[in-house]
Amino acid sequence: MSINTIETTRAQESTNAIERLYITMRHLLNRGFYKPSGVSGDALKSSLLLLRPEIYGTVAEEKGELNGLIYVLERLPQGIEQCRFINLTSDEGFSKSHLKPIIPPKRRRNCYRIDDEQMNIEITRGRSDIYDLLTHLTFLFIESGKICEKVYFEETKTTVRDWDKLEQYIQKKDPSNAEREVALIHTANILGRSFEEVVEVHKKLATKNNTDKFLSVIYWLGKLAIEEERTGEKRTITFSPLLRERLGHHIHGERWANTIKNKLAENNLLDRPIHIISANMHSVMNSLFAKRALSKQFKNEGLLQIYEALSSSENQNLRDQVTKYALNNGMFYIDDTSGANIDVQIFDMAKVALGACCYDFKLDVPDQEKPIIFVMDYAFGEQAYETIDELLKPFKNGKTPKYLNVASISIMGKAGILEGDKGDLMIPSAHIFEGTADNYPFENELSKANFEGQGLNVVEGTMVTVLGTSLQNKDILQFFYDSTWNVIGLEMEGVHYQKAVQSASKIRKSIRNGVKVRYAYYASDNPLKTGSTLASGGLGTTGVKPTYLITDKILEQIFNS
Repeated sequence: MSINTIETTRAQESTNAIERLYITMRHLLNRGFYKPSGVSGDALKSSLLLLRPEIYGTVAEEKGELNGLIYVLERLPQGIEQCRFINLTSDEGFSKSHLKPIIPPKRRRNCYRIDDEQMNIEITRGRSDIYDLLTHLTFLFIESGKICEKVYFEETKTTVRDWDKLEQYIQKKDPSNAEREVALIHTANILGRSFEEVVEVHKKLATKNNTDKFLSVIYWLGKLAIEEERTGEKRTITFSPLLRERLGHHIHGERWANTIKNKLAENNLLDRPIHIISANMHSVMNSLFAKRALSKQFKNEGLLQIYEALSSSENQNLRDQVTKYALNNGMFYIDDTSGANIDVQIFDMAKVALGACCYDFKLDVPDQEKPIIFVMDYAFGEQAYETIDELLKPFKNGKTPKYLNVASISIMGKAGILEGDKGDLMIPSAHIFEGTADNYPFENELSKANFEGQGLNVVEGTMVTVLGTSLQNKDILQFFYDSTWNVIGLEMEGVHYQKAVQSASKIRKSIRNGVKVRYAYYASDNPLKTGSTLASGGLGTTGVKPTYLITDKILEQIFNS
């Protein structure tokens, strides 16, 4: 059989769709603008519809996609559906204006509503941030187009009754619950969804200040699409000249790293062994101090109960108590003014009072040899390379560069698992980069054996670093899972972290060769399992045990090194 007659597999089609998406996005970035309903916007929509990412559910069908809409709205600034002009910018000083930043609940981006028609979004976390943003916007424009097709007749320039009734409801100042239900019935017809489904999403998106956020979003998505058809005035996305000029130059990562190294120098900590941990901003602090800080409140409870209590939104007073205790025992924060949006905690273990920490050193370690534990919040995609690459460079303060005494680098994160459930653990032995054969094997100080017998499923193997979680595709992931790559899961930063570590230790020689590395992930979702994707919701308390178990093993090794 000729190779040309072999049917293209669904995985190959999906791979090609991802490649086209990224090539198109790079082209549009270089070009400086595009119109979502123009030729370039249609190319993005066609590729996304061919790919059919898991978190976007029924995006390729006629009916409206509700879970995907919730997922996207949590990562985009409030009110973006009302804006005809979306401008992606660098950090260009908007914080010094009268405008108040709008920060999405699940993505740390500073966004500014310039006027009724324009939203500016600051991009300070690299290309991954742009890809993520454009993918979500493309989803919104697809859903917007679906609504327009359902409610607008181009021949007569009129709209259907369901749309007219929704518009009348949106214009009411103080609608009753009965009127709200009627509006939801009309919206269900527009979206091709059941009344029950629409009510559920309406409740999830409702806020104190905006009970009808869902109805408002649907209305504005449809309204702008209808206006485009009626007037020909198209929505536009632009990339500012300064953003295009600065992208890839590590401006924010360099500022971030220099601030940290200056702070370490001020406190005479550069010569001490530094253990870098990429994690959240609570698990290391709580693991070090929570049991001692809360000994009066939790006399007989186990550690898991303490951590679950600290994870509850109702217990801010307990978290404040642990933070105050940590600040009195060698912890300090570094205010991030770089725009990187990565918080930092530093723990000087020489300043911990006797008996205040939950971990002990294996010997009588002198203060000058006690570790500095440096905790950085999660980076986003390619930003992981930018930040760690800059951090591991020598500190320049004068003519002679000062090399950091980096003893270990530990990465703890959430990832998608390919065989298992939410909360399971993944211990990688290598990272491979999606869409390429680039691979980064390493000697992981953590192993499956460290976590056995803890009541959690643990898998060991290769992790895929993907270009964006919003492009997870079941066919590609199934191919990875079935292949000889022995892939156990997927995440967004592993390759970028390891690339920075390898270049610093093996090429630039700015840190010791063979620096200890630790990678461990807990499953936030299973993109191969229906109902377990990222769009299905968060982990809740399921994530508490794996988070602290990984943190505990990392700290055990640091204190026993």
